[in-house]
Amino acid sequence: MGPEFKENPVKTTPILMSALLALGAALAGPATAATATAESGSAAGAPAETVKPNFSHALPNLPGKSLTAVEVDYPPGGASRPHHHAHSAFIYAYVVSGHVASQVDGQPECVYGPGESFYEMPGAHHQVSRNASASEPARLLAVFVVDSGDAPLTINDR
Repeated sequence: MGPEFKENPVKTTPILMSALLALGAALAGPATAATATAESGSAAGAPAETVKPNFSHALPNLPGKSLTAVEVDYPPGGASRPHHHAHSAFIYAYVVSGHVASQVDGQPECVYGPGESFYEMPGAHHQVSRNASASEPARLLAVFVVDSGDAPLTINDR
C-alpha cells in the first residue's frame, strides 16, 4: 500500500502566500553557499538529494534566533536518509515542484504536491523524505527557525 495523500495541514492564506512570495524573491538572489550533495548519501541506495543554502539571517525581533532557508532538490527516485535536525529547529517545508513523500515521528507517510506545506517540530525524527516520483524531479524549500549557532542543521541516523 502506498503513501496516503492527505489535505495539507498548513493552510496557505493570502498573508502567508505574500510572505512566501517575498521570501522566494529574496532567495532568488545569490546563494550564500555553493550547492552540495548530502554528505552521507541517501536512503536505501536511492539517488541523493542536493541541498542548496539560500539565506540565513539573525532575527532582530527574536534575540538568539536565526532564520535559514535551503532548497532541497530530489532527482527522480531520490531520497534523504532518516534524520533529525538541530534540537532548536522548527522547520516549515514548502513543496515548490514535484511530489515529496514525508514521514515524521512515526505518523503516516504523506505526499505533498506543489504549493503544499508541512512542518517539523524541534527534535522531530524524519524517517522518510523522498521524491514520490520515479520519473520527475521534486524540489522543496525548507525554512528553519533555529537558535543562532545551533549546528549542524541536519544529523543523519547512524
